[in-house]
Amino acid sequence: MDSRELFERSKEIIPGGVNSPVRAFKSVGGEPFFTSRASGSRLFSCDGAEYIDFVCSWGPALFGHDHPAIRKALLEAVSKGTSFGTPCPAEFEMASLIHEMIPCAQMVRMTNSGTEATMSCVRLARGFTGRDRIIKFAGCYHGHVDSLLVKAGSGALTFGNPDSAGIPADLARLTTVLPFNDFQALEECFDKFGEQIAGVIVEPYPANVGLIPPEQGFLTRLRQLCSKFGALLIFDEVITGFRVAAGGAQKRESVMPDLCALGKIIGGGLPVGAFCGRRDIMEYIAPVGPVYQAGTLSGNPLAMAAGTAALGLILENSPYAELERKSRRVADAVSAAAKHKGIAMQIPMAASLFSFFFNENPVKNLDSAMKSSSALYKKFFHGCLSRGVYIAPSPFEICFMSAAHSDKDLDAACEAFSESIMAL
Repeated sequence: MDSRELFERSKEIIPGGVNSPVRAFKSVGGEPFFTSRASGSRLFSCDGAEYIDFVCSWGPALFGHDHPAIRKALLEAVSKGTSFGTPCPAEFEMASLIHEMIPCAQMVRMTNSGTEATMSCVRLARGFTGRDRIIKFAGCYHGHVDSLLVKAGSGALTFGNPDSAGIPADLARLTTVLPFNDFQALEECFDKFGEQIAGVIVEPYPANVGLIPPEQGFLTRLRQLCSKFGALLIFDEVITGFRVAAGGAQKRESVMPDLCALGKIIGGGLPVGAFCGRRDIMEYIAPVGPVYQAGTLSGNPLAMAAGTAALGLILENSPYAELERKSRRVADAVSAAAKHKGIAMQIPMAASLFSFFFNENPVKNLDSAMKSSSALYKKFFHGCLSRGVYIAPSPFEICFMSAAHSDKDLDAACEAFSESIMAL
């Protein structure tokens, strides 16, 4: 079956025909292509098309698709069994690597998804502090957790409905939403609610409303206020963990959170999540503490093997300087084309992360992101796709660079990007 037939038949038995909303192409129009296989920097569709991929499975493919070292680790692991229901050595090996690489990770607990990791961080913050209020930032997406799907980013923004149905108003009232990069709002919030705040959860580089870099000193001030008022600082590094540095954004920014949620790369492309943090906080988790958290497939040996191989590749040969060079090349090419065409664009980037805002002004928060032109992005997306380049199918998502993107790939991609800008 080709993509069109697969999509039509999928819609009969899968809501919207997809298993994650942004894949439906609703915000860019048209119909999604279905992928038959992936290798290196490329996706191959069921229609026989080939795309240079800058979505990279939404982040996990740091070294490209189907990397030989990760495939080898998986094959070795699967020969021993797919799931044990008992502790296994691979869990300890993964936890040891996270403990070694992530600054705040004195202790680690594995989960099956980033959503589970952020949910567990929030529950743990409430259990440890004995408080209920959670602070988050508009546009930051922390998975589909009831407490956190309030003014969310990612797919929720794509559909123009950041407050999901099905979330009780009483629960939503326990979440206070602030604008990112707003020092005054932050100070006022802590002055008003400081003694009630269990934790503040933040993407240190918001990456679900496009990419928004933190302003100088913002994360540091957030750390100071949490420490002053006894609230826990939670970094959601499901995207940035191992994407912007081996130690995540916390290492890059020299700001130490109390808890951190991880995912994506630590599974090597398999479903995975983890949360980690200070020993005294993590020991509030069952079975040693009163905060319950569990998962039948947490620490799955296949995911642990693939993730361990991915982290091993990082330790063997740090890819970040090269990833930043490649991302800068793309940003420069698109900027030059936009300037020549007379179209205002912002292209924020951090190591292997970048995004495209059709906006006259730098994007600092959700409000300024929403002033970007979705209509121009839609045309740009389809121009790129028609020229064999796949970027995020939403103006409120980001793109990812991988170690597998060759200079030849970048030559072709930059040409496609430039031509797509000139055709606007």
